Amino acid sequence: MAKKAAKKSPQRSQSTTVTSGEIPVVGAREDCPCGSGRRYKACHGREAAHAVQELVHRPFEGLPGEADWVALRELVPAATVPLTLAAGVVDGAVGEVPSVTLATVLPLAWPALRRQDGSILLGLQTQSSSGDLSRDLGDALELALSTEPGSPVPARRTVPGGRRLQELLDVQAGFTPDVHTGFEFWLEDAEAATGEVAASLERANASAIPTEKLTGVDSAYWCQASDKNHLRWVMTVPEEQLLDALARLTAAEQSSLGADTRLVGSFRAHGLTVPVWDLPSEMTAAECEKPAAEFAERLAATLAVTDPAPLTAEERRARANLVNRQVTLN
Repeated sequence: MAKKAAKKSPQRSQSTTVTSGEIPVVGAREDCPCGSGRRYKACHGREAAHAVQELVHRPFEGLPGEADWVALRELVPAATVPLTLAAGVVDGAVGEVPSVTLATVLPLAWPALRRQDGSILLGLQTQSSSGDLSRDLGDALELALSTEPGSPVPARRTVPGGRRLQELLDVQAGFTPDVHTGFEFWLEDAEAATGEVAASLERANASAIPTEKLTGVDSAYWCQASDKNHLRWVMTVPEEQLLDALARLTAAEQSSLGADTRLVGSFRAHGLTVPVWDLPSEMTAAECEKPAAEFAERLAATLAVTDPAPLTAEERRARANLVNRQVTLN
């Protein structure tokens, strides 16, 4: 019996291979834009897939106000911060860029918004597509710079190899959040809003949990809940060291912020630990200032011990209780 001729794979048309420059992101089954003749998923798409899988646990590390970046990403409903771009970043932008402002969230969860005057609002509470939130935000910022004024910036899959915030922002500049009671910062003239715009703004404002930033300590945020208030304090101390210190203070009955307050656990967010206290419903942010400053001194003294003794049985129980109540947000 005659042997069947082996099937030959169809030959792809030859094209000139791109050896430099950025390779656009396309569909997985499309021809790779580099001109290799292979499908994107088998060529440069491999790099894109690898970039998506890489998880950066502390995406804001190296930026001024790292703890506040985490708080605004995960805990604060409405806040803005003016940003300063690194030298040369604005070169090649479409039109003038009078200012760049970080916003906790934008309408419809837009990654960014280019206002009519050319200024940029960069949204922080957006979906991350690459595993590196700093790179995702950097991609949105660069896209905003190339967007025509008066337009929102659409969501897209982050371009692999793009610049991170640490490369786009002046890391020597300050970072001072301005916490708002509502989302009027979305509009250039909120008082003139009417119709559906005004109604949307009203709905958004009604959903915002009242939140205030303490002024006497770093990165601590008071918020008002229905049955009790809370203080959520983002700290940059390494987690294991911080949990040991909190356990020692808890066992010594020195972890509270006054009568009817209690350290109840912590969040883990973007590589940082966020201790949380329950507060009485009548305790205001202003009334947290003094006890929070006093706690900060006790914590600093505990952390400053260079050769601490092993945790006692009571301290180990306190630590286990804190760990059991820990929640990871990202």
